[in-house]
Amino acid sequence: MSKLTLIAALCFVFAVPAAVHAQQADLGLGFGTLVAPSAGSADSSHSPQSIRGGLYTSIRADVFLKKHLGVGGEVAWRNAMNGYDTGQGFLVPYRPILYDFNAVYGARFNKKLGADVLAGIGGEDIRFYSSQFNCGFSGCTNFVSSSHFLTHVGADVRLYVHGNFFIRPEANWYFVRNNNEFSSNSMTRIGASIGYTFF
Repeated sequence: MSKLTLIAALCFVFAVPAAVHAQQADLGLGFGTLVAPSAGSADSSHSPQSIRGGLYTSIRADVFLKKHLGVGGEVAWRNAMNGYDTGQGFLVPYRPILYDFNAVYGARFNKKLGADVLAGIGGEDIRFYSSQFNCGFSGCTNFVSSSHFLTHVGADVRLYVHGNFFIRPEANWYFVRNNNEFSSNSMTRIGASIGYTFF
């Protein structure tokens, strides 16, 4: 979780100065799942293992510097570990973490309705866990990470339920470069978040 903490800290450091001059900022906590091709659909360059399913928690912050244009960042992680089939009769526990930094186009149409479209880049960090601890300069961990560059496109609708509190149904599509551990480079995270708009 140290990388996750570092990413969140960097987002905060860069967002605070921008938020001082922002016209609007949105902060949300979300829950959803991944939709991805099945293990059986893997081609020769991908492993017959699907990344789909599971409950994902996400944290997202957007800061609008112009009327409709802004920047944002998001991190999403699988709550429970899944089992990765090694093909040797046992499963290795793993957890995917997805993070991205985006350009955001957003609008609030009236007191009850808003929407956003976002696109950006980020990374996928797949953590494979074991009972062995590896110690280094930054401490000890019981996982090995496999990281991949990704591109991201997303869209959402903000439904304001009380004042500036909103419920946000959302869909996020990822293309992960060299995602050979799974059946495809493509995946979609769907879900909803609750949040608040600051002016």
